[in-house]
Amino acid sequence: MALFSTSRYSLAFCFLFLHFHTLNAKPNSNSSFDFKTWSTASQFSIYGDAKLVKGVSDTFVHISGSVVSSAGRLFSRDPIKFIEGNQKKLVSFTTTFVFSMSNETGDGLAFVMVPNGYPMDEFDGGSFGLLAARRKKFKFIAVEFDTFRDKESDDVNDNHIGIDIDSLVSVKVRNVSSINLRGEKLQAWIDYEATSKRLEVRLSNKLGNEIRPIDPLISYPIDLSRFWGPNEVFVGLSSSSGNSTQKCNVHSWSLKLRPVPYWMHSEPLDPSAFVEKKKEVLKVHQKSDCALKILAALIFGTGCGALGAFVVLFVWTILWNKRPVVPEDFAVQPVEFKFKNKKVVDKSIEDGKN
Repeated sequence: MALFSTSRYSLAFCFLFLHFHTLNAKPNSNSSFDFKTWSTASQFSIYGDAKLVKGVSDTFVHISGSVVSSAGRLFSRDPIKFIEGNQKKLVSFTTTFVFSMSNETGDGLAFVMVPNGYPMDEFDGGSFGLLAARRKKFKFIAVEFDTFRDKESDDVNDNHIGIDIDSLVSVKVRNVSSINLRGEKLQAWIDYEATSKRLEVRLSNKLGNEIRPIDPLISYPIDLSRFWGPNEVFVGLSSSSGNSTQKCNVHSWSLKLRPVPYWMHSEPLDPSAFVEKKKEVLKVHQKSDCALKILAALIFGTGCGALGAFVVLFVWTILWNKRPVVPEDFAVQPVEFKFKNKKVVDKSIEDGKN
């Protein structure tokens, strides 16, 4: 018995150890671009007008600005995949960066995901430098921090953030005038969870606070493992000043990838798909469903009737067995009656005879 108990606790301990070891496993990639030393320059690539500026108090990447129609990019040199390994493990990511944009009205800054083979060094004056992606039909996903109201893109105002998928018309947009994208340093968090398949964006003007806001400003359901498949994807920051001299700088940037264990994979319920499927079933199998309902009602009624009859018989049997019994002392005793043979003559008859 003691041996069995020890073995059982050992197995439980091993299971818990493996469980927490899996959850706390080191991410697949942990890149932090603080730009304070030149050695970090090997971790990223810059294109266009982007350049590394090493100052006395701050070192940052100047992506665009200073001149009209300036554009540049800052990208990680190593591509990522949202499905990795033979077991097709899904990958989540978290990226956070501190940026600033001057007070001029420009196109702003965008966090971008593009496929391997995208022409990084091509700029054509489009918003965020992504016009080439639309013309050459490259798939892309962008989170824009926009300070220009473009009527062609259905922008809500000149101070908003949005999620773009293969188009600069945002699928989800949020007015952030209360924070103000221009003039001060801001910190952004962009998270993708492979289990819930959601992309979330957070923003704060309170620097130095490592705790990110609890609620995202915007979120959008998307499965990046299906969107990109097994293809390699490059992630980075892209900007263009448009017809202004707006300066856009990135002061720090970190990117963390987290492979999700296979047993944690899940498919979230899509209510719209469920409703469509339900309508389809009702439309095609309406008659058969009606017949089944009638049959079920008959079976249920028959069962209820049989159950009721059984209850009545059961109660009747109990009551019949409990009928009252007369005590022996009070039993009716037989009584003998004796009749005397007497002749009774009607007096009137005797008078008549007389």
